[in-house]
Amino acid sequence: MITLVPGEVTLVQLEQIWRGRDDVALHPDTKAPIEAAAAFVAKAAAGGTAVYGVNTGFGKLANVAIAEDQTAILQRNLVLSHCCGVGEALDAPTTRMMMVLKLLSLGRGASGVAWETVELITGMLNKGVLPQIPVQGSVGASGDLAPLAHMAAVMLGEGEACFNGDIMSGGAALAAAGLSPVVFGPKEGLALINGTQFSTACALAALFDGWRNCRAGGVTAALSTDAIMGSTAPLVDAIHTLRGHQGQIAVARAQRAIMQGSEIRDSHREDDTRVQDPYCIRCQPQVTGAAMDLLHFAGQTLEIEANAVTDNPLVLVDEGRIVSGGNFHAEPVAFAADQIALALAEVGSISQRRVALMVDPSLSFDLPPFLTGNPGLNSGFMVAEITSAALMSENKHLANPCSTDSTPTSANQEDHVSMAAHAARRLQKMNANLSMILGIELACAAQGVGFRAPLKTSPILQDVIDRLRTRVAPLAEDRFMAPDLQQAAAMIVDGSLVQGLDMPAYILGQSTA
Repeated sequence: MITLVPGEVTLVQLEQIWRGRDDVALHPDTKAPIEAAAAFVAKAAAGGTAVYGVNTGFGKLANVAIAEDQTAILQRNLVLSHCCGVGEALDAPTTRMMMVLKLLSLGRGASGVAWETVELITGMLNKGVLPQIPVQGSVGASGDLAPLAHMAAVMLGEGEACFNGDIMSGGAALAAAGLSPVVFGPKEGLALINGTQFSTACALAALFDGWRNCRAGGVTAALSTDAIMGSTAPLVDAIHTLRGHQGQIAVARAQRAIMQGSEIRDSHREDDTRVQDPYCIRCQPQVTGAAMDLLHFAGQTLEIEANAVTDNPLVLVDEGRIVSGGNFHAEPVAFAADQIALALAEVGSISQRRVALMVDPSLSFDLPPFLTGNPGLNSGFMVAEITSAALMSENKHLANPCSTDSTPTSANQEDHVSMAAHAARRLQKMNANLSMILGIELACAAQGVGFRAPLKTSPILQDVIDRLRTRVAPLAEDRFMAPDLQQAAAMIVDGSLVQGLDMPAYILGQSTA
């Protein structure tokens, strides 16, 4: 059981929730402020003063008064009318993350929902009732309306949900899990569909996979450096401390440690006619380190957003008022997602250049063409390198910013939007592409190191190669290669490539120093 303390949840906890299936619960201290805000909203609904979304319509219809006995209908209609999402369903881990983020937002006691509503979300999470959330339909203001409406609809017994692997109606899923739908009181539907939880959940998922990819990139770069017998002089600590960027310093230190004890590294320190290696080897700490700095920036933004109240209007119980604002605007999430995209694209770009370096005999320091012992009859890794180039190029296109786009919606009431949902969703594809690029580099580098025998790489890198060889055999003759590339990429995706490696906390995403 993970106890959620709204305002204090960390990225480490969020990643644990996203990668696992732990039960969750709001801290008991959240109940009193949640109930106080709900009582304040109920009083406002019974009063004669117009309060947006409580006893009025929404958006351009905010000047339409709603009678007290129609507030439940108002909230139900709001949710169902906003269930306009299209496209494939959001994956289960990220759906859970979205629901957890909504709990954190409601748990701050500024949304005006009933405790029973919070308990239903918790019950759905812990019993495995996952709403089917179409991934298209949000422009990132006023919040992720359509995706969150599909979640709220299940709480009414409407829409669709997945339970025990089966897709069924929301009502059937709740019943199968021993749960009951609720009737939304004043403002509850609005509180549920307003907010940035869909965009933030998708961005967090991408951040966690992006960290894993970047860590793997440091390992594959070290292996590629040994494969081409590259110099490790550019990893000297003084070079990086003189510049001062934390990511660069941490990546260089990690790579030095990973390559410690390499016979290949030591073999060419004398009588090597090369003066400098290409940038993809020499500037690896500078590029991947800068990418990690971006991930840290994005992580700080997303951690704040995960703990934020982002619906509207907000119930300020201590001040005795309900006020309309714009916390639902997801510009911070859009900016963070765009930064993640840049980081992923650049890590893939420099990795692909190392693949190109290894297959080119004019640059690889005497490795055979395309890393095959019998070139001509065999093509070796020729087209694997082309595939890596295709994926790199696709990621470059996907990295174009989304946050600079906007279009007016809702009869020009919502006239500037963030496009955070687009910015965050495209990162899943970018991470998948990057994992494959790094997997191809891993396969090529292991093949290249094999040609350096009897010289040996470092013990750490040899262990990496040994683990790869349990999945992918060395390429002696041409064969059907797609499964080999998938298996190499799988080591990136499942984290087994970096398993057991002692890396600086900064590279693990757990420290800023």
